[in-house]
Amino acid sequence: MADTLTPRDLKTLMAASDVTLLDVRRRADRESGPAAIPGAVWKDPEHVGEWSSELPKDRPVVIYCVRGGSVSASVQAALKARDFEVRFVEGGLAAWETQGSGKGE
Repeated sequence: MADTLTPRDLKTLMAASDVTLLDVRRRADRESGPAAIPGAVWKDPEHVGEWSSELPKDRPVVIYCVRGGSVSASVQAALKARDFEVRFVEGGLAAWETQGSGKGE
């Protein structure tokens, strides 16, 4: 399984199956831009060790940050170390806003 997925792939996945969708933007980024992918739950990336035990392991986990960079990669590594099937959105919320939401089509 690939470590990432495109916004379009996420849209397809969300329509076809149950997925745990997490917004893992840093608190300051989330507060400065509160828009989110519909259905996402925000989790503080600095406390992944505390909230990861609450996640279901019976469905895929998809995470995103602002641009799909270092924050997503670090949270993904932490979740993979805890045996989660996890991918992150290529380009993060910025890509979703232009591609996944339908605006860039």
